[in-house]
Amino acid sequence: MAEYSALSLLKNAFSGNRGWKPAWRKASPKPAYDVIVVGGGGHGLATAYYLAAEHGIRKVAVLEKGWLGSGNIGRNTTIVRSNYLLPESIRFYDHSVRLWENLSHELNYNVMFSQRGVLNLAHSPAQADDYIRRGNAMRHEGGDGVWLSPAQIARYAPGVDISPSARFPVVGGLLQPRAGTARHDAVAWGYARAADRLGVDIIENCEVTGFLRDGDQIAGVSTSRGDIRGKKVAVAVAGSTGRVMKLAGIENLPIESHVLQAFVSESIKPFVDCVVTFGAGHLYMSQSDKGGLVFGGSLDLYNSYAQRGNLPLVEEVMSEMTAMFPAVARLRLLRSWGGVMDMSMDGSPIITKGPLPGMYLNCGWCYGGFKATPASGYSFAWTIAKDEPHPINAPFTLSRFERGVIIDEKGQGPTPKLH
Repeated sequence: MAEYSALSLLKNAFSGNRGWKPAWRKASPKPAYDVIVVGGGGHGLATAYYLAAEHGIRKVAVLEKGWLGSGNIGRNTTIVRSNYLLPESIRFYDHSVRLWENLSHELNYNVMFSQRGVLNLAHSPAQADDYIRRGNAMRHEGGDGVWLSPAQIARYAPGVDISPSARFPVVGGLLQPRAGTARHDAVAWGYARAADRLGVDIIENCEVTGFLRDGDQIAGVSTSRGDIRGKKVAVAVAGSTGRVMKLAGIENLPIESHVLQAFVSESIKPFVDCVVTFGAGHLYMSQSDKGGLVFGGSLDLYNSYAQRGNLPLVEEVMSEMTAMFPAVARLRLLRSWGGVMDMSMDGSPIITKGPLPGMYLNCGWCYGGFKATPASGYSFAWTIAKDEPHPINAPFTLSRFERGVIIDEKGQGPTPKLH
């Protein structure tokens, strides 16, 4: 942490904080690169970092149409977990949790990863059976899942209403102790800084407007700052995937874009020191280090590229919030925002070579993009460098939809907004 040592803090405090070195260079586009990564969000930046750090590929450009942190990496509720049911999902997301556990040290940048635990509340015997089954599946794959009784929940998360008279009585909960939260923008800054130090060019305000071709081969991109040629072109643009891939002539991907809202309350004294989810609806909540309650709910359930939502969903989330934590009923809402989710047909991501020669695609993250950031970047970089998938992303192909080998965690079928 030499650049952010106590000595550096003291030295810059006396110099008016004018001596800090920029975290990353303001790079200009070069004519050609070995790899072009379209999308400067968490997944794109992580991919560039692992290409340089793990595979020695340093002639890499990350193209971001806006500024770093302006997309979903700065528009989420910061939850990290791997409490899934299907083995493909558990292995992938647990690999991500393991990368999270060492990420601050690896990037030499504090991403404020806090393993405070994620608790899923169950409100019926059938839901309890389902959660216990999921916990057993996690433990079978080497993960951590613990069943808590209502009395144990009362001690673990004292604010939860576990009274028998509650509108949705709590019958128990599945806890993943290793899960938690991280600071979302610090993740973007940490990966950007580490990739920059390895020679990656991070080019902001550079929108891709088309793809260059040599015959059938993708050979680069046209951008708002000129043409850039690349031996390999990787696309990791989350909710904008449909629009960017349309520029390459791909219009029938198995994804839809939906808006997902999130909220922050005014700051209060320490109230809850874990992440809690409400099983009778769709709500998840934690408390930030600044004291605000950070929470979100379901999608707005209509297709949109807008980074804002509507009031019916706000009302639904607030009613679930007060059902779970009656003590916050008079708390004031500080702000809200929307992120654009790329919802796939089976609710699981796509990390694959193709669908065109010279192209690589990373999308379909639904609600799970933030927690997957390290594993997504790690496995996507592997796929780009070696032209074959890493074992953890091998099941998440685009062709699984043609072959019928879907990874439908919730069993909702081909209705993206229900996953």
